[in-house]
Amino acid sequence: MINWEELKHIHVIRKLEEILGQWFHTDIFYVDDRGQVRNYDPTDRQREFRNPLCAHLLPKDKGRELIMKAVTEANELAYKSDQAHLTMSGPLGIEQFVISRITIDQDYLGSVFAYSYIDNPITPEDREKARAAIELLGMDGEIFEQALSRLKALNPAEKKYFYELVDLVAQEIVAFHTEISKREERISALNNQLGSRYSYGSMIGKSKPMQDLYSMLDKIKNSEATVLVQGENGTGKELIARAIHYNSPRQNSQFVTVNCSAFNENLLDSELFGHVKGSFTGAIKDKKGLFESADKGTLFLDEIGDMSPTMQVKLLRVLQEGTLTPVGGTEQRKVDVRLIAATNKDLKEMIELGTFREDLYYRINVINLVVPPLRDRKEDIPILVDHFLNRDCKEKNLPVKNFAKRAMEKIFDYPWPGNIRELENEVERVVVLSGDELRISIDVLSQRIRDFGEQSKVQGVRVAGKLKDALEELERTMIREGLRRTNWNKSRLAKELGISRAGLIMKVEKYGLDKRKIARAAGEAA
Repeated sequence: MINWEELKHIHVIRKLEEILGQWFHTDIFYVDDRGQVRNYDPTDRQREFRNPLCAHLLPKDKGRELIMKAVTEANELAYKSDQAHLTMSGPLGIEQFVISRITIDQDYLGSVFAYSYIDNPITPEDREKARAAIELLGMDGEIFEQALSRLKALNPAEKKYFYELVDLVAQEIVAFHTEISKREERISALNNQLGSRYSYGSMIGKSKPMQDLYSMLDKIKNSEATVLVQGENGTGKELIARAIHYNSPRQNSQFVTVNCSAFNENLLDSELFGHVKGSFTGAIKDKKGLFESADKGTLFLDEIGDMSPTMQVKLLRVLQEGTLTPVGGTEQRKVDVRLIAATNKDLKEMIELGTFREDLYYRINVINLVVPPLRDRKEDIPILVDHFLNRDCKEKNLPVKNFAKRAMEKIFDYPWPGNIRELENEVERVVVLSGDELRISIDVLSQRIRDFGEQSKVQGVRVAGKLKDALEELERTMIREGLRRTNWNKSRLAKELGISRAGLIMKVEKYGLDKRKIARAAGEAA
């Protein structure tokens, strides 16, 4: 949003207002995208008006209502228009005003409203109508004639210069807003670099897997190589991507993120590579894609395993050639972007199934980082809990709380399938539910965490018959439930069970637990 209050302090804008007032007897009003006049306060009796009609009409309720209504209607027309400025007749029918649109990236943010001047010679009929109107508004006829005599009648050359000056005011507002936005983004980026938000220190954990990850991040911080971050949902893959960017040579440029699973193929195509006006229904203007937005910076593609084969081809071409073509366009555009990709899927298995391109896999997997799940770094749980507790209590202005011993044991034993995100949400939940209690008891923990120890036991294990049959039944049950829990991620389940992936695949075949076979059998039964 534009900081309208700051405009009165900008020397160039103040000088332009002064020139328009002195040369053309014009008052300038700034109108936001909702039609609100931002630089006029009806209670300010000290304001001096340059325009004689404004000077006599705005202090009166009916006159102010008339002019403000004209401003609102003009703003509506400016919003719908695609012209840089518009000219319109004023509310009295004899005067003219100019509206210059304020647009940034083709988004309408408001207008500059310049009131007023005389365009054509005033006819006696127009004069009488205007005189009758102002008398209804409580303005003396003689004063009206004096005001009218002071209005500037512009010839074509003067009008052209007048329009250019009003447009220049709008352009200066755009330049000011753009500069402020860049400065704020730069300050934010510097704060992130100087602070701990995206530094390695913000990745809380003293466990061996985390120390190994920190060590790898240190090694690659000066690299330009493409990085593939692999890990389960909720492990902090985007945090790692940000740490890579803000510790890299590209730290002063943009860091842009996109979740590939959040868009269908056509929308993702437009989102990544942009589109030209008219390339499809709804493409009402040219749009720059995220690759171009991230030029000279870093693009983070989250959930890249959900990208369609067609989009994989386009992405591969950009990575190989450094050029892209917007949707519906013919001109190639060059980009310089470092890519960081992330996924919670087994891309090697997807390559075997033919759903992920092998050449793209090797292109994005120059440096591979595997984020450990929370169950593999149990010793970090107390540290993370303390961090979330202190933060949440501080944000809610509460005394710092702590967990009772039994509650902490339950938290420690739970496998956290949602990883750090799930733990963070659980801590926030119990801080709220524990009320004024400083010690968080087991009773306020979520049901799934309280009951985990009991539910994890295998029910109905046979205690009679042959040992071999009982073991196979147990093995089959554990693998079946594990496949469902891990969404058929064999690599992850094999690691959990402590066997090789090849060994797990053999057992899946042995017990008929292949996902496609189960689906086929269910279809035949139906």
